[in-house]
Amino acid sequence: MTMTKHSKPPLTLKRGRLLPLWQAPGEAQMALDRALLAGLDQFGPILRFYTWEPVAISLGYHQRSYPAHWEHLTHQGVNVALVRRPTGGRAVLHQGDLCYSLLLPHFPGTRREVYEQCCQFLRLGWQSLGMTLTFGAGQRGYIHHPSCFSTATAADLVTSAGYKLIGSAQLHRGGGILQQGSMRLNPEPGLFLRVFGEAVAPPSPMPTIPAIITALHQAAQTNWGCPFPAQPLTPSEWAVLRD
Repeated sequence: MTMTKHSKPPLTLKRGRLLPLWQAPGEAQMALDRALLAGLDQFGPILRFYTWEPVAISLGYHQRSYPAHWEHLTHQGVNVALVRRPTGGRAVLHQGDLCYSLLLPHFPGTRREVYEQCCQFLRLGWQSLGMTLTFGAGQRGYIHHPSCFSTATAADLVTSAGYKLIGSAQLHRGGGILQQGSMRLNPEPGLFLRVFGEAVAPPSPMPTIPAIITALHQAAQTNWGCPFPAQPLTPSEWAVLRD
């Protein structure tokens, strides 16, 4: 897969780290990402995958308005949590999705160039799964939509049929980059309609979550030219992160 005319050569890393898949409430997921970014000098580049339990809607850091009925939503008898992300963008429904977080040292480039480099492993990995993804072409009008998936900007990846598969957003802080993203795999149409008032029709069938993680893990190592060994956080590292 070739880079676009806007891209610089990929950032080269000496070593990364893959954290195991983690299912947890949204507040815990976002707290972990904030702590990993703050401790990037200690922990180094990290790629992790996670799912949200219970179902939640995450709001972009600067998103202050959203439909009032979101505060009273339930799914299978459980309240749908509202959680604020440290990254920007619009709201994401976390049901039937697989999320990733990528933490890297800061590197120079325009906003578009940085997104392209951070998203390249996603494109490589999904291509190995038989799906070609390209960057969206939506403009700044996306801020008028409550849903992240209502439009695809140059930070997002869409299929050849126009389905926005991956929405991503970044936070740059303290010499590091946190990129968070949601891969919209198998959203429940009825819940998506209740939340956003829109229909959703993902490609079918989708690969399994283990297959996706395996493909993206390999793509990350290929893209950045270094190993990303699978290493869970140790008890002492968890203690540091909780401080």
